[in-house]
Amino acid sequence: MESCRVPIRNFPDPVLDTPRAGMPTEQRAVLAGGCFWCVEAVFKEWSGVRSVRSGYAGDSAATANYRTVCGGNTNHAEAIEIRYDASQTTFGQLLKIHFSVAHDPTHLDRQGNDVGRQYRSAIFVADDEQRRVAEAYIRQLNEAKVFTSPIVTTIEPLEGFYVAEDYHQDYAARNPGQPYIMSVAQPKVEKLRKNFGDRLKK
Repeated sequence: MESCRVPIRNFPDPVLDTPRAGMPTEQRAVLAGGCFWCVEAVFKEWSGVRSVRSGYAGDSAATANYRTVCGGNTNHAEAIEIRYDASQTTFGQLLKIHFSVAHDPTHLDRQGNDVGRQYRSAIFVADDEQRRVAEAYIRQLNEAKVFTSPIVTTIEPLEGFYVAEDYHQDYAARNPGQPYIMSVAQPKVEKLRKNFGDRLKK
């Protein structure tokens, strides 16, 4: 990630995080960081992740379809829903991957050539605990000047996650030769494998 000051392998862990024990085993995180195809591809390989689905968050069910969201006239963001095993990974660790590999959190309403509010960097929090961890981690990264520019990620209440159309699910895995996937998604996955290989699914 060009705007990151530190080597990815040395990217800081969250000082404040959710516990691994004492929580229901399955937890959920909803994150947005540009095209959902590319963010989904990164998290599918992380150890403890049970499933990843592409979809829309930030607006109503009535506007949760690809054509409408891409028109830029909704408050939806292209987002992913991660179901994960809380005994194997944490909300904070997922945020670490989101910030260090999955997208650039210093770009406002865009990622690369994808421009618009639907491509914003966002964390959709389900409860006060997730909000507390997200706010603390953003503050930690900004204070440490991990990035050359301030983080612009929004923290928004999760009022609904609407699963995207079937053809968007597992898109990168099903279309490895597609030029966009080759130029945007695959380099992110390779970065994940290179720097966090010991934390990936076997």
